[in-house]
Amino acid sequence: METQLDPMKDDLPLMANTSYMLVKHYVLDLDVDFKSRVIEGSIVLFFETGSQYRKTSSTDQECCQSQFDETCKMRASEPCHIPMINVSTCSSKPEYNDFTVSGKEEEATSDENSNHSNNEQASGISSSKDCCDTENHGNKDFLLVLDCCDLSVLKVEEVDVAAVPGIEKFARSAKLTGVSKEPENLRNQIIHELVNLPADHWKEQQYYFTHCSQAPGCGELLFTTGTWSLEIRKSGIQTPADFPHAIRIWYKTKPEGRSVAWTTDQSGRPCVYTMGSPINNRALFPCQEPPIALSTWQASVRAAAGFLVLMSGENSAEPVQLPEGILSWYYYVSMPMPASTFTIAVGCWQEVKQQSFKQTAAIETNTVLSLPSSQADFRWHEEICGHVDYPCRFQNPAARLQAVIPYRVFAPSCLMERCEEYLLRLIPQCLSAAYTTLGTHPFSRLDVLIVPANFSSLGMASPHIIFLSQSVLPGGRHLVGTRLCHEIAHAWFGLAIGARDWTEEWISEGFATFLEDIFWARAQQQLSHDEIKGQRELKALLRWRRLRDEVQNSEEELQVLRPKRENTGELSESGASVVKYGLKAEKIFMQVHYLKGYFLLRSLARTIGEASYLASLRKFVLKFHGQLVLSQ
Repeated sequence: METQLDPMKDDLPLMANTSYMLVKHYVLDLDVDFKSRVIEGSIVLFFETGSQYRKTSSTDQECCQSQFDETCKMRASEPCHIPMINVSTCSSKPEYNDFTVSGKEEEATSDENSNHSNNEQASGISSSKDCCDTENHGNKDFLLVLDCCDLSVLKVEEVDVAAVPGIEKFARSAKLTGVSKEPENLRNQIIHELVNLPADHWKEQQYYFTHCSQAPGCGELLFTTGTWSLEIRKSGIQTPADFPHAIRIWYKTKPEGRSVAWTTDQSGRPCVYTMGSPINNRALFPCQEPPIALSTWQASVRAAAGFLVLMSGENSAEPVQLPEGILSWYYYVSMPMPASTFTIAVGCWQEVKQQSFKQTAAIETNTVLSLPSSQADFRWHEEICGHVDYPCRFQNPAARLQAVIPYRVFAPSCLMERCEEYLLRLIPQCLSAAYTTLGTHPFSRLDVLIVPANFSSLGMASPHIIFLSQSVLPGGRHLVGTRLCHEIAHAWFGLAIGARDWTEEWISEGFATFLEDIFWARAQQQLSHDEIKGQRELKALLRWRRLRDEVQNSEEELQVLRPKRENTGELSESGASVVKYGLKAEKIFMQVHYLKGYFLLRSLARTIGEASYLASLRKFVLKFHGQLVLSQ
C-alpha cells in the first residue's frame, strides 16, 4: 500500500495500519558486525487487534474491504517477495539472501532455493494475487503493513507461543472465555492475555515474552517489501483478529541504511549509533512508526569483546561472555513508548569516573535531601494516572523523592578529561534543578554519551540516554550546562509526554527550550537573581534575532507550528498518515519550532507570572505523563 508522495513536498509516510493491528511488544535478537557494517538477526512482534477493527467487529469484512481495494489499486504492478526457505518446525538462524527493498526479488541462484511446491513463487506473484487473494469466493486476505526501508528481509514466520513451557495458565484463561479450540485462535488469545497482564506483573510478562520469542516457528508468512513498507499476509486469513498475533522477522540492515551511522569515534575506533534520522528506526528494524503505536521492548545485542553496547533501556546492562570473544548485552523497557525512541550505540567508549568523589557526593546529598515545591504540592493527593497500565514512577513513593537519578557518562578516551571537568560535575545539579521544577523524573536512570564528530546536532534525548555533541565541550560550563538542561527537559516534554502528531514538534522542542533556561538558572546556585535575569534576557534577544533571520530566509510553509492545521492528528481509516515535510532537507537545520514555541511559552509565563505558570506545568505533567497530546 504505497502512499503517492509529492516529491516537491518531501512528506514522510507512516505506512503501518495501526487501526487494524497494534504492536504491543518487540523482542530483538541482533548481532553487530563491524566488518560488514551490518546488524542482523530477528525481531518478534506481539500484537493486539487494533481499535478500528474492534469498533466495527460486527461488520469486519466490510470495514477492511475498502483498505484492501485501495491496496490492490495502488500496488497493481509490484510483484511480491516469497521467501525461498524450507518451512521447519522450529526456528533457526537462516542463511541470508539479500532481497532488495524495491519490491522486486532477485533471481534464485540455484534450484536449492526454489523448494516451494508452488512454481509461481520462483519468479514472483503479481500484487493482484498477493494483496487481493480471490481464491475464497472473492474474499481477500488481510494485509499487515509495517514501516520498513533499507532492510533485507529474508523470512517471516508465525511463532508457536503455545509451545512455551508454563504458558498453560494463559491457555486456561483463554479456554474460560470460550475461545475456539483451533490452534491459531488459542495462540492469539494467549498473546491477548499476556500483553494485558497488570503492571505489577511486568517481570512475569517480560519472562514470558522472552520465552515466547524463542518458541519454534509454525509456518511461514508471505511478504512483500516496498520502498517504505513491509507487507505480510497469511493465505486464507481475512481479518486482523484471525491474523497471527506473534510473528518473527529475520532480517539484516544495509550498510547504507539511514537509521544508523557507521563511523569512527574521536579516538579512531569503529562505532555505530542511531543518529536521529528523519526516517527514525525503520531502517534498523521493521516496526510501527506512528506515535500511537506505544510499545515496550527487550533486546539482546551481541558484539565483539572490547565494544560497549548502550541502549535506551531501563537497566544498566552487564555483558555476558559468549564463546569466540563475543559479548551479549540485554536491555528492556516496561514503559510503552513509540518505536522512534528506541536508541542504540555500539563503540569502544569508556566510562568517565569522577576523581574528586567528595565534591560529587556533597552535591548529590544536598539535592536528594531537598524537597522541591513540586513534590510538596502534590505528594498528599495522588491522582490516578491517565495512561495505559505500566510500572509508573509517578506512583512510586521512593521515585517521587529522588532528585538525582543514577547517571553515567561515556566518551572516547581522548575526551575523558574534558567530560570529567565539566559534564560529570554538572549532571547532578541539572537533574536536581529539573526535579525542583517539574517533580518526579519519568525515567529511572541516565546515560550520557559523547557521540562521534559526524553527529549533526548538539544533542538528542531518548529514554534513559542522552547523546551530546563534542561541540558543547569547548564552550565550557555554560554551553555544557544549558545543552544538558535542554536534553534533560525532553524526559518530560517529548518522551514522557509526546506529540500525537509529529508535525507538532514544537510541543517537544518549544517546551525544552523554555525549560532549559529555568533549569539552568536553578542549577547555577552561585549567581544572584539579577545575574540570572540578565542572562535570560540576553538569551531571549539572541533567540529573537535568530528567529527573525530564519523567518526572513526560509519558506513560509516550514515556519508554521501546525502545518496540517485543522487536520492535525487525523489518520486514515487504516491508521496510516504522513509527517508533513518530514523529509525536507533544509528542515533539519531550522529552529523555528524551537524558537516560536519558546516565545509562546515565555509570553504565557510573563502574562500569568512564572511561578504560577510553572505550577500549572507541574499539574500538566502529573495529568498527561505517559500520553500523547495535541496543541489544543
